[in-house]
Amino acid sequence: MARRSGIEVEVAAFECWDPAGRVFDAVVSGQAWHWVDPVAGAASAARALRSGGRLAVFWNVFQPAPDVGEAFSAVYRHVLPDSIFSRGTDSVVQGYATFFTKAADGIRAVGAFSDPEQWRFHWERSYSRDEWLYQLPTFGGHSQFPPAKLHELLAGIGAAIDTVGGSFTMQYTAVVVTAVVVTAVRTEAPDGFSWPDSAGIATSTRVQTPGFRLQQAR
Repeated sequence: MARRSGIEVEVAAFECWDPAGRVFDAVVSGQAWHWVDPVAGAASAARALRSGGRLAVFWNVFQPAPDVGEAFSAVYRHVLPDSIFSRGTDSVVQGYATFFTKAADGIRAVGAFSDPEQWRFHWERSYSRDEWLYQLPTFGGHSQFPPAKLHELLAGIGAAIDTVGGSFTMQYTAVVVTAVVVTAVRTEAPDGFSWPDSAGIATSTRVQTPGFRLQQAR
């Protein structure tokens, strides 16, 4: 999608991505930092940022209205009883809280950033039945569901939306964990990682690559 929009894209695991001498104003991760080692990722961000540059990692935490949330949870309990979504939206919110804590702890461990802050922004989005079903398979873990179970889940969620009038409004809180570079990055590698001689970038065995945006310093 980014390439189709004319944006230059580099594909790499972020922990071992090489900025090749470039310095950036910001490193931003949306809905993806939980796939990254929190210490090695923060260290890689610090080496790519100018002094005063900002690392900002964020997630959108959804909170449906009580009747919609219970209707959705009932479908998950029937189709996928072991899924976190079957336990209600409070469990999902708690799962996100773990992401925030790990991100902040990783930033602190690097020793190059200001103390991380947490910013919150509230917003909402209305969905038709088809709009919600279109994006549902992209949610965390859903791509791993057996096809027959995913098909049954979509049918059940679609029926649940029909019972509330065919559309609904989802409340979101965008939670940002952010800090700025205040000192030189320490030279020792986090446990389990090593810096290659050529680039000074942490390496790891992770191959799954989430999406990032890097804004180059001017």
